[in-house]
Amino acid sequence: MKQKFRLFFLYAMAAGTVLPGVTACDDNEKITDEPLPEVNDKPEWYYAGGELGTSFLTTANALEQPTPVVESEGFYQQFKNGESLFEKPFMNNTSGVRSGLGPVYIRTSCVHCHPAYSHGKRVEAGTYNSDEIGNGTLLVVYNPDTEAYVSWLAGMPQLHAVAPFKAPVDEKKITVKWLEATDGWNNTFPDGETYSLIYPEVNMPEDAIYVVNQGFELPESYEVRLESTIGIYGTGLLDAIDDSDLLAQYRLEEADGYMPNGLNAAFYANGQWVSQYANTLQGDGTGYARRFTYALSRGPLQDAAGANAFWNITNATRSDRRYHYLDGAGTWARYSAKDPEVQAGFDEYISKIDPDHEYAEWWEGDMESRILAYLNSKNLPVEVSDDEYTDLMVWHRGLAVPAVRDIDNPDVARGKEKFEEIGCAYCHRPSWKTGEDRIKDPAKFFKGDELPRYPNQTIWPYTDMVQHKLHMANDIRTGWCRTTPLWGRGLHQRITGSDGADRLHDCRARTAMEAIMWHGYSPNSDAYKTVERFRNLPKADRDAIVTFVDAI
Repeated sequence: MKQKFRLFFLYAMAAGTVLPGVTACDDNEKITDEPLPEVNDKPEWYYAGGELGTSFLTTANALEQPTPVVESEGFYQQFKNGESLFEKPFMNNTSGVRSGLGPVYIRTSCVHCHPAYSHGKRVEAGTYNSDEIGNGTLLVVYNPDTEAYVSWLAGMPQLHAVAPFKAPVDEKKITVKWLEATDGWNNTFPDGETYSLIYPEVNMPEDAIYVVNQGFELPESYEVRLESTIGIYGTGLLDAIDDSDLLAQYRLEEADGYMPNGLNAAFYANGQWVSQYANTLQGDGTGYARRFTYALSRGPLQDAAGANAFWNITNATRSDRRYHYLDGAGTWARYSAKDPEVQAGFDEYISKIDPDHEYAEWWEGDMESRILAYLNSKNLPVEVSDDEYTDLMVWHRGLAVPAVRDIDNPDVARGKEKFEEIGCAYCHRPSWKTGEDRIKDPAKFFKGDELPRYPNQTIWPYTDMVQHKLHMANDIRTGWCRTTPLWGRGLHQRITGSDGADRLHDCRARTAMEAIMWHGYSPNSDAYKTVERFRNLPKADRDAIVTFVDAI
C-alpha cells in the first residue's frame, strides 16, 4: 500500500521520526496527495481504519484520537466540543451547559460506561455500583419465557433519580457473583496447559424494584444479565459500509451453511431481510440494514446506540426527543404520581423546571394528574441544543481506529496466518470496503454534510457484522450476539488500567485466550469446530494467535 503524504506524516510524527526536508513547525509546508516512495512500507492490514480513519498512538489515550478527515475537513473544534459533552457529567440544573439531568437517569456521563472510549470494565463481585467510572455494564432485565425485556422497566434500567423522584431500581440491593465454569475439555489443552473460565450471576431481589415496593404485582418472572458497552471508536467507518454489502455477507453465510445455528430468522431469511431498522417516530419509517449493538437493534450510526444513549442515559431532552426515557408501559410514572413523598416535593421540583408556569397542566388539577402530565409530556423544554447534539455526533463519527501494534513481530504475522487457517476469520471477517458513505439518518435530523465521511476505504475491523450463537453459561439474552469488532480491543488494559482484558459481552474473559475458549464452551456453538482446531495447535501457535488478536 502506498501511503498518502498526510497519513505518512502523521505516522512519522507519532513515531517520533524526522522525515528529510520536513519541519513540523513550517506553516508553508504543503500537504499533497502524491504517493510517497515505498519507504518503511507497512502491509495494508496495518492501517486498521484505512487512509481516512487510522490513528497511530498506542498510549493511554490511543482510542480518543480524531480521524485524519476530522482535521483535514475542518471538524476539529466540533470534535473537541463533542468530546467535552461525552466526558463531562450532566447536572440537574435547569440552565447552563450539560443541564437537564433526570428526573431518572442511568449515568451522569457517557465516559462512565466507556472508560478512555473503550468498552466497559469487568464488574467486581459484590454490590453493583454504577457510579464507579468504568462500570460500563447495563442490567438486562428480561422474561426468560419470551426472552423479551420486561415491560415494567425501561430497556436500559435507570438506577438513579433526582429528588423527589425515586430510582426504578435500587442498585444497593443488587449483587454480582463470579462463578467458575468447566467446559467439555475440562479446561485443559491436549498438551496439558490449563485455563479457567468465569461468568457473572446477578441477583436483583423484588424489593429492589421501586414499583413493587409501591404495591405493583409483577406480571411475569424475570432474570438479569450484564451487558457491557462496546468501544465506540471506528463506528463511523462501520457506518460507511453499504447496506448492499451487509446483505451480501448474509447471503454468503446462508449459502455456505457453516453455522450450526443458522442465521437469526427474526432479521433475515431466504436471501432477504425479514426485519430492518426503522424510525417511525422522528423519521418516515424507511428501512435500513441492522448493524449496531449486540442485539442488532440499531441501523445507521446517526440513529444508533450513541445517538440514542446521549438522550436516554441522562434523560436530557433535545429538539427531536422532547420527552423522558421511561418504561414503555408507564408503570414507573403511574406509581410515582401516587407516591406521597413524590407528591410532597413536586411543587419545589417543577418550579425549577417551569418557573414561569408556561405548562398549565403541570400546575392545575390534582397532584397525581399534574405529575403524570409532566412525566408523560411530549413537549418538554429542550435541554441539549441542536448544535451540541451535532458536535457530539461529529465526535462520535470522527473517532479513529488505532493502527495495528507490533506489526513487525513475527508472532503477529504467524498468528494472523493461523487465525485465518483454523477458521476464526470467517465470523471475524478481516476487512471491508466502505461505499460512498452517503450519510443515512432514520430520524431525519442530519442532512450529511455536517458530519465526517469515509468513502471507498479498506478497513480492518475483524467482524462479519452478523449475529451468531455461542451457547455460553449464563449467555446473553436470546443467545444471538453480533460478532464484535476486534480492532483496538487489545489496548483495553493499557488505556483503562483494568486488571484483565475484559472481553466478551459481559467482560467475563480476562484474557484473549479465555475469550477464545468460551467460543467452544458448548458443542452447539457456531465456533465449536474452530475452537477444536485452536486447542489442537501447538502451544507456540496458540500463543501466536493470542498475540495477533491483542495486536489488532
